[in-house]
Amino acid sequence: MTDADRSILVTNDDGIDSPGLHALADALEDLGDVTVVAPANDQSAVGRSISNTAELVEHERGYAVDGTPTDCVVAGLSEFIDDPDLVVAGCNRGANLGHYVLGRSGTVSAAVEAAFFGLPAIATSLYIPIPDDVQFSDVEPDKSDYREAANATAYLVEHTMDTGVFEHADYLNVNAPVPENGPAKMEITRPSHSYHMDATRENGRVIIQDHVWERMASGDVPDEPGTDRHAIVNGNVSVSPLTAPHSTEQHDALDALAQTYTGN
Repeated sequence: MTDADRSILVTNDDGIDSPGLHALADALEDLGDVTVVAPANDQSAVGRSISNTAELVEHERGYAVDGTPTDCVVAGLSEFIDDPDLVVAGCNRGANLGHYVLGRSGTVSAAVEAAFFGLPAIATSLYIPIPDDVQFSDVEPDKSDYREAANATAYLVEHTMDTGVFEHADYLNVNAPVPENGPAKMEITRPSHSYHMDATRENGRVIIQDHVWERMASGDVPDEPGTDRHAIVNGNVSVSPLTAPHSTEQHDALDALAQTYTGN
């Protein structure tokens, strides 16, 4: 397949006006026919939520959907691209690392939705270290901050489609650092299992905290080499080859329970 023949759907969960999406779309424009179908506004952490109907407007970048990333993938693949080859989601403002994060992310969920369509996909996110005295909501990366993430994604788009990578993976979850001292290394990883969340009740509210991110911001991470978090804290681009969820396995104990079930 030549670049000119490749048809790419680009979406995200931060909204069609986000600098991360613009950086990604620009990086891919020489690698195929890029169609952008993205949420009209921020849809972060909506997972695979889907709408029955969603307003659609034309945008200078493509099409803005008043809905979720999953809405955008379904609409884009059904209505706007005749013969799609690949879906790319991102670049997300903030990393998507670890098993427990993947199911929440609208960016990753867009890639998962593409996998159910039988299409290869890449979800790309930007890791932003946040000091203790700064709120994540106050951090606004500009387009240049996404350079490493966009370049890594373009490299993967160019080199994975015809090499058999997607014969063994449904989608790639990519996380990249903010550019600092030249190009980063690329590391093939697995999602971390580390989990440290809790909640406290205070003045009629529940405050939910993810303590893993606090540790990562200080350069500490509870994960061994080979995990996505370990790679990104060490300044590398993390690429996790993943499959769509809900696979099943044979369980002798569960089979035995089914055989003894008698109903009401």
